[in-house]
Amino acid sequence: MSVVRQSIRRATGALALAAGIGLTALAAGPAEAVQIQRVVSPGGIEAWLVEEQAVPLIAVNFAFKGGNAQDPDGKAGLANLLSTLLDEGAGDMDGQTFQGRLEDLSIRLAFEDSRDAFYGEMKTLSAHRDEAFDLLRLSLTKPRFDDDAVERMRVQAISGLRREKRDPDTVASRLWARSIFPNHPYGRPSNGDEASVAAITVQDIRDFHGRVFARDGLKIGVVGAIDAKTLAPLLDRVFGDLPARQRLTPVAEVAPLSGLTVSETIPNPQTVIRLSAEGLKRKDPDFIAAYVMNHILGGGSFSSWLYTEVREKRGLAYSVYTSLAPYDHTGVFYGGLGTRADRAAESIRVIRDEIKRMAEVGPTPAELDKAKSYLTGSYALRFDTSDKIAGQLLAIQMDDLGIDYIDKRNALVDAVTLADVKRVAARLLSKPLTVVTVGPGGS
Repeated sequence: MSVVRQSIRRATGALALAAGIGLTALAAGPAEAVQIQRVVSPGGIEAWLVEEQAVPLIAVNFAFKGGNAQDPDGKAGLANLLSTLLDEGAGDMDGQTFQGRLEDLSIRLAFEDSRDAFYGEMKTLSAHRDEAFDLLRLSLTKPRFDDDAVERMRVQAISGLRREKRDPDTVASRLWARSIFPNHPYGRPSNGDEASVAAITVQDIRDFHGRVFARDGLKIGVVGAIDAKTLAPLLDRVFGDLPARQRLTPVAEVAPLSGLTVSETIPNPQTVIRLSAEGLKRKDPDFIAAYVMNHILGGGSFSSWLYTEVREKRGLAYSVYTSLAPYDHTGVFYGGLGTRADRAAESIRVIRDEIKRMAEVGPTPAELDKAKSYLTGSYALRFDTSDKIAGQLLAIQMDDLGIDYIDKRNALVDAVTLADVKRVAARLLSKPLTVVTVGPGGS
């Protein structure tokens, strides 16, 4: 995972209050409550909009295809460093002046890199709409990348990397990634290492910005007190000066390595465990069935098989989980926990046994019904604030699921059968697991 420095200035007064207010009563379910409009600017820039005039807040979430997998060799951490610099001065404003305007107007900007995308967020009170959109425009199209700002953010990044060397979870995650994705961008530390961050130049930052920040790789979600007629020209105003086309470096398709056993010794009282196998991409026809299966196995925090066997019955760990990671160029099934060093081997054995049971036997009809009921019933909670709605609009676009996905999603979950779950469990969980351990004695 990236160590993300979000450029979020203090959101005070009405903005902080409005940020937590749900936009719509969702008792009828998300499909009825969230009405999405497709807005296309005069210049051809598309956004999805959920208009809600009751709260004087506008949230804009956007992303460009191409995240830290676009970092050049030897420059890992470049996208992450860029994410810290987009509010450190833009246009004719230096960093202090730019950030002062954000704070004075309670405007929130945040930027974050992931493996396959670069994300941004702007939130403002509707009274400050025009200036907020202008500041966002400057941060995206005219960032300064002043030498003093770059060096200050570089020092902060390297300081964070040094702290991470003492964090067993980070050590385990990095060891896991480079073990299952050797010689591939997914295997590099997303925020780099001390040498790679030190090697990044201002020109590297400008080059990345010029290659990735372009209109053809852009997706936008907008929520709040703005209508389509007002939004359309603002899209051109903010994003219209970006290049028309991205210049991304091709990223190879890759399968995560399975069956590895890897360990690293650090002076830590607990052992951190990571397990993984090949997973699914988001557009795989089996993805929803795998999502339901994973909820039963380890995704449901208080109801999963692993929670019951690892925590409740044996007290091996405070928490244990499994998840699906659908990247653009691969899919990964993974899980983990932290436990006492002398119980690490027992913990791994229990997890292996439960994964094998899921692959060979599968859940009961009652367990499947309970999982589907939870997953459909809780879906509305993804739409109870402006932040969440904007995030969902963006995620659905990034995954290319279609503007009607919210209407269809629960029916897709409900349609999953016991045979579907057993089939996908056998498909994903029958291969040898990779097991990574970090702790005292490497065990």
